[in-house]
Amino acid sequence: MSSAAVAHRSTPVALVVAMRPRQWLKNVLVFAAPLAAGSLFEPDVLRPSVVAFVAFCLMSSATYLINDIRDVEADRAHPTKRNRPIAAGQLSPTVAVVAATVLAVAALGLALWVGIGLFGVVLAYAVFTLSYSLFLKHEPVVELALLSMGFLLRAIAGGVAAQLPISPWFLIVAGFGSLFMAAGKRFSELDRALKDDGEERAPRRRSLDGYTLPYLRFVWGTAAAVAITAYCLWAFEVGLQESTFPWAQLSVVDVDKGQAEAPEDVVLHDRALLAMGAIWLVLFAFGALGV
Repeated sequence: MSSAAVAHRSTPVALVVAMRPRQWLKNVLVFAAPLAAGSLFEPDVLRPSVVAFVAFCLMSSATYLINDIRDVEADRAHPTKRNRPIAAGQLSPTVAVVAATVLAVAALGLALWVGIGLFGVVLAYAVFTLSYSLFLKHEPVVELALLSMGFLLRAIAGGVAAQLPISPWFLIVAGFGSLFMAAGKRFSELDRALKDDGEERAPRRRSLDGYTLPYLRFVWGTAAAVAITAYCLWAFEVGLQESTFPWAQLSVVDVDKGQAEAPEDVVLHDRALLAMGAIWLVLFAFGALGV
């Protein structure tokens, strides 16, 4: 983004940009548990799931604002992050704090309106995410666990909101799938940092100093293996529901094709992988819904 484009941001526009609405895509995970239960499109399930999605969008935006306030000096020294609204001077920290507070209170209020269970999940997400942003983002392994917890809490939120029983298989797949994403992201960052620097010193993110590529590859591969194995077993369990075709079992084939790609950036920008993901979603949904 050019400096001219940044200079013409109004405060409302800067606030919206700082809330990072593109990142709300991650919160679609709240629909995972209701979909897996085959109940997503039931009104009594869909309504609280949508509220859970909105609550996570609000809370995640609140934590992004706090994170950008915390990292403002580092962002100003970064070639691309310096264009973030707070670092660029387009959004004052005071406005950001007030907005973050309003967003967090709204998120918790919506969650409590649905039920104490969702309130607890959203509150736990806020605690883990703020702990990461304010204190633990530079601690190796610990920050991996916190990143994974962010994905896992999203994945169970819809089921908790709709008071649906969550399968142990779902928890295993969601938990190790979350670790798979987090470790894959760090692996890509470290690999890129080492290639850019030409040697092992001065990685871009401080927590990367505590990792090696073999370690991250081991965590990434182990998480993928456990998640895929558990998913295969779970898919056949889901497929036991009365259906005209073994959709859920066929979805196992599609997941296996995509297991070598992990980083979030690849998931979001690789068209072939996105197409396989869409095919998987349709196959699994048909199996879960008993089509």
